[in-house]
Amino acid sequence: MTFQLMDTKHECIAVFKDGKIYSDINAVELDRTWSPSANLPSTQTQYASIYAMGKGLDKVCPEDVKDRWQKCCAKASAFIKSFYNAKISLDEVCFYDLVPEKFLLDYYGIKNEITNYVFENFERPKNYDFLVDLHLLTQKIKKQPLSINIKNLDFSNSKVRNSLSKVKDASKHIDYNMWGTVTGRLATNPSSFPILTLNKELRSCIEPNNDCFVELDFNSAELRVLLALLGQEQPKEDIHSWVSQNVFMGKHTRAESKVKTFAWLYNPKARNKKLNEKFDRDSLLEKHYDVETVSTPFGRSISCDKTKAVNYLIQSTTSDLFLTNVFKVDTILKNRKSYVAFCIHDSLVLDFSKEDKDLLDSIIKEFSTTKFGEFRSNLSLGKNFGDMREIK
Repeated sequence: MTFQLMDTKHECIAVFKDGKIYSDINAVELDRTWSPSANLPSTQTQYASIYAMGKGLDKVCPEDVKDRWQKCCAKASAFIKSFYNAKISLDEVCFYDLVPEKFLLDYYGIKNEITNYVFENFERPKNYDFLVDLHLLTQKIKKQPLSINIKNLDFSNSKVRNSLSKVKDASKHIDYNMWGTVTGRLATNPSSFPILTLNKELRSCIEPNNDCFVELDFNSAELRVLLALLGQEQPKEDIHSWVSQNVFMGKHTRAESKVKTFAWLYNPKARNKKLNEKFDRDSLLEKHYDVETVSTPFGRSISCDKTKAVNYLIQSTTSDLFLTNVFKVDTILKNRKSYVAFCIHDSLVLDFSKEDKDLLDSIIKEFSTTKFGEFRSNLSLGKNFGDMREIK
């Protein structure tokens, strides 16, 4: 039985189902719908947008429905434009209270048809539950406005002056695209605050809404994932120092070892006898690569040629491992003042309140504990994102 939420705001709880509109979300069974929402009380609901792997309603709409769907979408756009011209904010009212009931019945009826078509013609992804959790997390982050203070910036720096528009004219919301890369690594949509590409010189303009930022990241996440995929034990110390001593026998500094390791790791043509002996890339390919597809421990299948296989395997596994631990931290912070502010690759940034300091030890422990064992993590604190100090 398919239904649709008729608005995404928490206070707008009307539901369309079986050709009728119900004012109480708890009055109907919530079996199948298009997209996940934090407003849905049932954890058993199935979501067609996850089956569609990021393809929108327009992309998956069957041919015999397209004409009716496009006409309904055009009407919806006209309604929204008229609300904008009349200075009516859809942030303050429920969409379904402003438009004729006949339109609502037509629009959500067709949306149900498309949703049913997806369930009948698309396979459930192997990592379905992970993707639902990721959708809910990214939507939660999107609703949280950033606190931007350009007075923190150093205007004597020409890089700051030349790139100021990146933050001054940008949205105050981070809008992640969970389908934007082949490996599953998060990207951002064009309308988003540019958190993933922001110059380091501009980071200080981002301030916490609570007392400080807390940043957690894995110590050399991708190299630790490589060790894990090879079934090797995780070093407790800094991994590049460990490589310097245990692979290169102290003949190279930590910095030199790091450069040599990554230059070898992601270049399939590179040869380094010591690294080849310690990190057997060929065995990874035998286990995880089949002609044209890399299969990761998190259920992703990525089409690629052999030259990109190791890169995609490690990058995708690292990203999913990291995000799985972000979900755990987000759960710890439920109903607390502190919250997940944003993620940058394998770095988690919390907008942290001092009243939640009792949770910090458990947050660090949960973040560091992975399906591959204990990963050494780094902890930093700061009054703005450009002034983060590592805590030993």
